Amino acid sequence: MSSGGLELPPGDGGHEGGPAEQAPGGGSGGVAAGAVSLAGPEPAGTIRTGAELDWGADAWTEVRTRAQRAGRAYIWLNLIEQRLRAVVGAVLRPIYEPVHGEDDWVVAAAGPAGQEWVQRAVAVREVSRRKGYLLDPADDNVLSFLTLPQLRELMVQHWPCFEPYFDDRREIELALDELEVTRNVVSRNRALSQAVLSQAERASARLLEVLGGGAGSPGADRLPIDAVEDLVGDRYADVISVHPDRVRLQRQLPAEDLFGGARRLDAIGIGLNLLVQNYSGRRLVRLTEAGCRVRLLFLNPASSAVKRRERELGLRKGELSRSVEMNILHVRRVRAGLRDPSGFAIHVFDETPRFTAYLVEGENSGIAVVQSYLRRARGMEAPVLVLRGGGRGVPRDADHGLFTTYREEFESVWEDSRPVS
Repeated sequence: MSSGGLELPPGDGGHEGGPAEQAPGGGSGGVAAGAVSLAGPEPAGTIRTGAELDWGADAWTEVRTRAQRAGRAYIWLNLIEQRLRAVVGAVLRPIYEPVHGEDDWVVAAAGPAGQEWVQRAVAVREVSRRKGYLLDPADDNVLSFLTLPQLRELMVQHWPCFEPYFDDRREIELALDELEVTRNVVSRNRALSQAVLSQAERASARLLEVLGGGAGSPGADRLPIDAVEDLVGDRYADVISVHPDRVRLQRQLPAEDLFGGARRLDAIGIGLNLLVQNYSGRRLVRLTEAGCRVRLLFLNPASSAVKRRERELGLRKGELSRSVEMNILHVRRVRAGLRDPSGFAIHVFDETPRFTAYLVEGENSGIAVVQSYLRRARGMEAPVLVLRGGGRGVPRDADHGLFTTYREEFESVWEDSRPVS
């Protein structure tokens, strides 16, 4: 009889494979109801001795996906926690430290309501000291052992102290609420969905901006450098994202964000539909009047290259050339409405089109959207590369960046092109 009250079957081999007959002494030849079965000897020729431990390709794919999502989320959560720790320390330390000392000011700031969790942080700090877990002396303080919810609690308890620095308490609390789900999943190493990860990244970027930890306004940078790019961007030259088609690109980077605030816009392609059909003429006028220099390179609608492209795409004769002509007429009308049209140049080229590219540069950053032409796919359906063009953020090696490559290619075609009157 086991300690749990369950009966173990007899150890002799007579009970294997036979009927569940009553054994001498009241035992059972099989496994009686409520008994725990013990593993007996394997039949001859059997190799399996336990559970299958190997992972197949699908299992490895799932594990890598989970790890990648958790890694991205962890980077954002780490940034938020460090930023919030710095903000809490900068605001509350000058108030409590002169009275309570360097070691006890966090305990005093937590007050009776936070006595339990702050004492737990003190205990964890002491254990870390004894076991040598404090690798950086700068972390040898109670504040470094507070978690994100505890830092938030300190901020909420002392909101009058933080109010002069931040306009909207509700916005900060809502962003931290959105992060709590992600934090809970990541801390317990559970599966994180793509939707929750995207929500956490948006909330983190917004919170860093509110807390004054952003590198600049998104409008000025068009596509802000995120935490993951900051860490691993150099592994991929200056490619910051890849999209299977232009539709998915525009979900992340609408034309208004791509072109808005630009100081220099150079574009080359067949019809430049991303600009002409997704960015209104009035906005283009305002952009140019604000000082943006625009150079647009269209494929000559009368060239033989257009006819070859029509055959590749299975279009009717003249269909693509008429579309390009309409786009050129549109930008000519935009140029005609400018007070000073000298900063708005339109050219056509006669070479075989190899790619379409939009090279956009602002005051502090640059970005490029590049697509190669595929034989049977329209531009809307071709894969898209998004390139970082320097400026503030991650330093780039110009010798290994694709932005510079496409900039040089644009300049080369521009020199051989003809202006449109």
